[in-house]
Amino acid sequence: MDKKISSRTTSNKALRLNLDEKKYGTIVEIGAGQEVARQFFLAGAAAGTIAKTMSAYDMKFSDAIYGVQEDRRYVSKARVKAMMAQEFDLVVDRVGDIRSKSSRYFSYAATVAAKSFNRKNECHAWCGVRVQMYPGAEPSTITIHVRMHDDTAEAQQQALGDLGVNLIYAAYYYFENPKNIIDSLSDNIGKDRIEIDAIEFEGPYFEDIDNRAINLHLIRSWKTRAIMFKPDGSVTVPADMLYKKNVLTIRGSFKPATKLNVDMIEQGTKSFNAINGLDGKSTIAIAEISLNDLHGNDAKVPEADIIARVQLLNALGYSVMISDYTRYFSLRAYFRQYTQLQIGIVVGMMNMRQIFDEEFYRGVEGGILEAFGKLFPDNTRIFVYPELENGEELVDFTQVKVPAHLRFLYQHLLENHFISGIECSDKKLLKIYSREALKQISAGKSGWEDNVPEAIVKEIKEKKLLGYR
Repeated sequence: MDKKISSRTTSNKALRLNLDEKKYGTIVEIGAGQEVARQFFLAGAAAGTIAKTMSAYDMKFSDAIYGVQEDRRYVSKARVKAMMAQEFDLVVDRVGDIRSKSSRYFSYAATVAAKSFNRKNECHAWCGVRVQMYPGAEPSTITIHVRMHDDTAEAQQQALGDLGVNLIYAAYYYFENPKNIIDSLSDNIGKDRIEIDAIEFEGPYFEDIDNRAINLHLIRSWKTRAIMFKPDGSVTVPADMLYKKNVLTIRGSFKPATKLNVDMIEQGTKSFNAINGLDGKSTIAIAEISLNDLHGNDAKVPEADIIARVQLLNALGYSVMISDYTRYFSLRAYFRQYTQLQIGIVVGMMNMRQIFDEEFYRGVEGGILEAFGKLFPDNTRIFVYPELENGEELVDFTQVKVPAHLRFLYQHLLENHFISGIECSDKKLLKIYSREALKQISAGKSGWEDNVPEAIVKEIKEKKLLGYR
């Protein structure tokens, strides 16, 4: 294995693969030229590696070759998997008996929506490689979703060419360390040109990988800022989850999610839909966990710990987002990439005081004014859950104590309905704290079960999560 992944250029990677007579396969690309195949031909000696390259651009041709997927989409995970599977089987069937028995076959596929000539469209791609790790082995597969940020189709094509070579190379030379695979995917591609927001490992060589956990490394390796999980626990791309949706999100540690957290989400959803006149069918509620501490640094929380919390939230039927965002205006900007509908952020009174803490915006050029300008520009509201003061007195969003010089700013937000309140269904819930439940769980004490939803109690006990003994 190379000690310095980034030191190997795209050309050298392609050449090393071309010169290895044991590696042989096909490259099929739809939607952005044949940029990956081109890299192998430019490197030289491609005849020793490439059995076939192809681009079935016409939809009828593509359907005739790869079938019609259930979602009837062409730039999709289902389509790229169909492409990989068919091309891999073809190369083995056609040359498996005549090539050396030491051959290890592969198929690379990409289906792309690059920048269009005459319209504004989402520029993204599904790419994947199906590969034998040793001669005669059942194939293993790596599939990724990538968003392209270059302004021209030509630049996007060039980036995809580098990405494809990186993926094929990594599958062969870094397969023993999936994090190295992820780290290497952006080799030789400039900063901020691509974003990889989902990856999936499948097959016998990757059967020990938890795809939920390995996706967190996409955030920590700066391939993306957030990962999305559907209620069934599977990783999904944000564009699929958020498209034409009204989004309500609540940030928390959820360690564990308590009856208080559930009430915040449910009451927040009720207020969000009522204020915006929604029937709820187009609203998605997302529990969000940040990997960062209050200062914007990675809190170094182990992946297993994060995934345990995702699993518990999924047990309640919630979608989950893991991000490295610290400030709420960054969270809003992330959602705004995918939906132009209503956005709501549910917070507690403690979070509300943090939002009005000017220290929270250190490093933001315009300070708190710039932050609020980015947080409330369009169709965005904050929903504030009450708290108990002195153990008994209910305090709501109209009673937040802010510095004297910010009181008129606070009043402006209230009068223009950027901030709204949430009802608490039961004052007793306000005495529940996740950290106290966690202490009881890890100490083997009882009592925490009364403060945690039944589905989560069951999950913690059956799966021995959060230190339960």
